[in-house]
Amino acid sequence: MSPTGIRTRARQGFPRLTGRVFRARMLKVQSAFREHGIEALLVTRPSSLRYLSGFTGSNGLLVLRSRSVVLVTDGRYQVQAREESMRAVRVVIVRGSLIEGAVRTGFLRKLSTIGFDDSAVTLRMYRDMKRVLSSASLKPVAGFIEDFAEVKEALELAALKMAARISDSVIAQLLPLVRPGVQECDLASEITYRQRRLGAERDSFEPIVASGPRTAMPHARAGSRTLREGDAVLFDLGCVVSGYGSDITRTVFLGKPDPRLRKVYGIVRSAQDAALQAVHAGVSARAVDAAAREVIARAGYARNFPHSLGHGIGLEVHERPRLAPSSKDTLRAGHAITIEPGIYLPGAGGVRIEDDVYVHDRGCDLLTHSPRELIQL
Repeated sequence: MSPTGIRTRARQGFPRLTGRVFRARMLKVQSAFREHGIEALLVTRPSSLRYLSGFTGSNGLLVLRSRSVVLVTDGRYQVQAREESMRAVRVVIVRGSLIEGAVRTGFLRKLSTIGFDDSAVTLRMYRDMKRVLSSASLKPVAGFIEDFAEVKEALELAALKMAARISDSVIAQLLPLVRPGVQECDLASEITYRQRRLGAERDSFEPIVASGPRTAMPHARAGSRTLREGDAVLFDLGCVVSGYGSDITRTVFLGKPDPRLRKVYGIVRSAQDAALQAVHAGVSARAVDAAAREVIARAGYARNFPHSLGHGIGLEVHERPRLAPSSKDTLRAGHAITIEPGIYLPGAGGVRIEDDVYVHDRGCDLLTHSPRELIQL
């Protein structure tokens, strides 16, 4: 697809919720109340608010009971909340504390146990909850919504694919700009501009551009360093389409690569191949991590691979499952994950190759398609 075609398709948008999808999600969540011993659920995490109601504002509280859904927000979002939310969601506009506003409306009366995601609640809000809901027991249920949201539906997959397509196109556009004398920060600016130009809502995260010895820092921020002949150049970028993000990394070489990094590139590529071959529904995330880590360890670089192999992607750029030695997650059909092995040599540089994949029963499908072969510019 041409850049113009990508831009047109991305800007058409991907409807996040239909009545059927909304009802199915509500049924799953509300039917799990008994299992978790709660009568209602308070939702504050922005990604969960969007997943359940369609609302994208920065200040919202969703109150779910067995037969009702209420979105509480402030006056800034009076129009937006009603435009974005499903018809079945009752929108309530309040001033001040959202939880106090929810209590004033009466939606939390006569409840003995209320669940909340303690990983997404500030200390101040928790204190407000304890104060105004003193007659009810507050039960932490971290990950409640994520249990359902980590398996992607067809419309979600379409948005993930479009985000990946945009990032692939940007990498192709970026390579001709990689030349001696260009600063890392200039390339990072090009990434943001070009992703937005192709129809993305925003970056998934601040783009990483590192060159030369700075590629040995896995999370280097783009700086003022000027690219030089012989540099390794690492790009880690992603964009968001209809709420769903991409995350891709490529390492290229400006001129003839350092022999050590040429060798390392081949090892990282082999490690990624081993991990991709290990991915399928039912396999433990830890086993996939081990498949890549074994290749790197066998080559003598175990200490130079300091991060996990990958993570889930969706409405958040880092979500479950986590692919790491300590992970207890199991891959499921419908997971969208990253596979991103890397080797980093302090003083010399580093290599990381990252792709987004969609998990199914027989294996996985690549969502990102930028070349993985060693590129010498």
